Amino acid sequence: MATLRPIEFEILLSLAREERHGYAIIQDIASRGGETVETGTLYRALQRLTEGDFVRPIAQRRVGPGDDERRQYYAITPTGRHAAVAEARRLAVLVDAAREARLLPRLA
Repeated sequence: MATLRPIEFEILLSLAREERHGYAIIQDIASRGGETVETGTLYRALQRLTEGDFVRPIAQRRVGPGDDERRQYYAITPTGRHAAVAEARRLAVLVDAAREARLLPRLA
């Protein structure tokens, strides 16, 4: 598995918690302090992730109060979860190296 693009990892991270629609993914990324995600960028990344079997659109979803039935929800697949775990581990190694290089403080 090749390294995920940052936007792809952000999407998988959002979907690892729960199924979400596009705007909810954008909001979740923003809540973590991530960069502002343009709608087109998000949906191109979702298309790549869907084609790679990392995410899947939810075919049927109950519509609750205040929810729009036109929204397409997405869920992470086992392949996507595996890729997200691998990427998180890769990033953790880099953070550890940054601490060793004194770019980040060591944890107490």
